[in-house]
Amino acid sequence: MQFRTTLLCAALGLASLATAHADTLSKAKENGQITLAYRESSVPFSYLNGGKPVGITVDISNAIADAVKKAVGKPDLKVNWQAVTSQNRIPLLMNGTIDVECGSTTNNTTRGKDVDFAINHFYTGTRLVVKKDSGIKNYADLKGKTVAITSGTTNLQVVRKANAENNWGANIVMPKDHADAFLLVESGRAAAFAMDDILLYGLIANAKNAKDFEVVGDSLQVEPYACMVRKDDPAFKKLVDGVIGGMMKSGEFTKLYDKWFLQPIPPTSTALGLAMGDALKKNLVEQSDKPAF
Repeated sequence: MQFRTTLLCAALGLASLATAHADTLSKAKENGQITLAYRESSVPFSYLNGGKPVGITVDISNAIADAVKKAVGKPDLKVNWQAVTSQNRIPLLMNGTIDVECGSTTNNTTRGKDVDFAINHFYTGTRLVVKKDSGIKNYADLKGKTVAITSGTTNLQVVRKANAENNWGANIVMPKDHADAFLLVESGRAAAFAMDDILLYGLIANAKNAKDFEVVGDSLQVEPYACMVRKDDPAFKKLVDGVIGGMMKSGEFTKLYDKWFLQPIPPTSTALGLAMGDALKKNLVEQSDKPAF
């Protein structure tokens, strides 16, 4: 009983913190600052280059910060950056450590119970990165082999379920971030890394021996990426949606897409060469925040 009471108190405490920080614009105006989240290895969305966050969603985050400065009447508003992982991004948003998270986060109904999502800015599916000489072409080839899947991701849930239902017999390990998972494949400690295909292409592009790797396998399910904001903060969600929707309407988003997906990007000046998919083209017009499931 005491354990249950402790868990209940912890849950209520997190909920109260989320409520206390719900009005992001008022919080920014009062504190004179806003904190944006970044990922360390979600190429080309949000990643580190020379110790500095870069990527398409970093550019979007900066545009959001500029809009906040105007909204609260503070052109000198301090903009902080905070690294997050798949595991801690939602708790850090809920407790007020970060104010918005734009990266490679899937918009789904489960997460929608704790946070709100802005307009979807990308669509992707779970596939595998392997060494070209591995002999692995699809999930059925994983029997008895180790597969890395980043902890705290929807990919972990999807692959676990499919692994059990299809009797693939894969052994799943859960590193804390994408770079760690890719390193397991590079070093031979894992035969494959299951993740959103676009992130796999990004990791290959920045690998020392990019030619040694390939993305294989069917796409298990298509998921939308979207920026996260705190729950029950309609004014801030409206601002974030306005920034992203405005970029989509003006053509600025398409320019950013070209910059990060079709042109050479740091640190290796390699172009991903991934043309915009039909689902994203459609959403430039519809500007939907509909979750995956």
